[in-house]
Amino acid sequence: MSKTAGFEEHRLENGLRVVIEPMPHVRSASAGFLVKTGARDETPALAGISHFLEHMCFKGTQKRDWRQITIDFDNLGSTYNAYTSKERTFYFGWVRTEDLEKQVELLADMMRSSIPADEFDTEKKVILEEIAGSNDQLDRTVYDFIHEKVYSGHALAWPVLGTQESVGALKQEQMRGYFDERYHAGNMILIIAGAVDPADAVAIAERICGSWKGGRPRPDRIAPPKLPEGAALRQTDRFQQQVLAYLHPSSSGKDPDREDANVMASILGGHNSRFFWNIVQKGVAPYVWSGRLDYCDQGMMLLGGFCEPEKLESLQEAILREVGKVSESGVTDEEVSRVKNRVRTALATEAESPYHRLMQMVQDVDVLGRPRSVSERIAAIDAVTPSSIQAHLERWPVGGKGYLASVGPREWPEL
Repeated sequence: MSKTAGFEEHRLENGLRVVIEPMPHVRSASAGFLVKTGARDETPALAGISHFLEHMCFKGTQKRDWRQITIDFDNLGSTYNAYTSKERTFYFGWVRTEDLEKQVELLADMMRSSIPADEFDTEKKVILEEIAGSNDQLDRTVYDFIHEKVYSGHALAWPVLGTQESVGALKQEQMRGYFDERYHAGNMILIIAGAVDPADAVAIAERICGSWKGGRPRPDRIAPPKLPEGAALRQTDRFQQQVLAYLHPSSSGKDPDREDANVMASILGGHNSRFFWNIVQKGVAPYVWSGRLDYCDQGMMLLGGFCEPEKLESLQEAILREVGKVSESGVTDEEVSRVKNRVRTALATEAESPYHRLMQMVQDVDVLGRPRSVSERIAAIDAVTPSSIQAHLERWPVGGKGYLASVGPREWPEL
């Protein structure tokens, strides 16, 4: 077992990596299995299979049917769930320390899903309804449209949920093949945070997961294309509001200046931001944002908002005006300090919860390859200054053309 900055790690003989953060001051523990596969690791014909498989892991194993899985979570009093993203799938639960082994056993059993045939078609209908429902959500439609356009031809282009066509055509045997290829010890990480002795945690992992088959990690990912310049429109009468979004290249999840990007985005379009005071409070649009989407090898900055279709020109002008001010004059010490204090407080309070620490750790372990302590996270925020943000803007400018995406009932912009 190796020790690094408050964490302990161990790798089982079958390749399963175990990452542990002891938190002796609490009385609970959280655990989760990170499967290193997501939507960008799928082929076009299998688009949506990672998310579909996440659902099926709750539907039955050789030991439990779906009812018993749900009952066993409830018997533990567990706070549990799972999610699938572009780059990972994660299953987790948070319980009293004395129930940690039972929680790991239940999650581990789910990682050996039987993908029951009698549940496959039923759950497919659930997924298809979820896809249909997402098409009724303006924010989800914009998110998927942006990826479809800027990552055209790349795996990041298709939705995490997949499409009606790709999910509708999926067969149980295809899912079984994908499951066997990705859900093995060599492509998974068990992460634990809470009041647990690391030696006990490793012993639990050995007892429960030591007999799993090993295997090779998922295939290397293909790097996405550079973000293009231009514009794209999806005209639809499904919504009454219109969205416009400017996209610019930004730092990835691995870049050292990612915190500069996050702080700058918060100053521009987060809580109590320039967008809020100079656009929302002046009645131009009800919701305007600035934020960063990051992946392991690329990122993008999104600047945009929702408004009535006839106010698009006013919203565009207002966004570009605020972006121009930041690009030309930078940000102030007071703005940086306010955002940093907000982040510090969040990190400090989340550090008291094994659940929140687990969520922080999975992001770091997957993207950076290692966990970061709360102190290291706070130090990264402390290092942000107006000067470092200015340097970030010189590397990743948010002025200029970028890429403009619009979704809504109005045919705007003219292409």
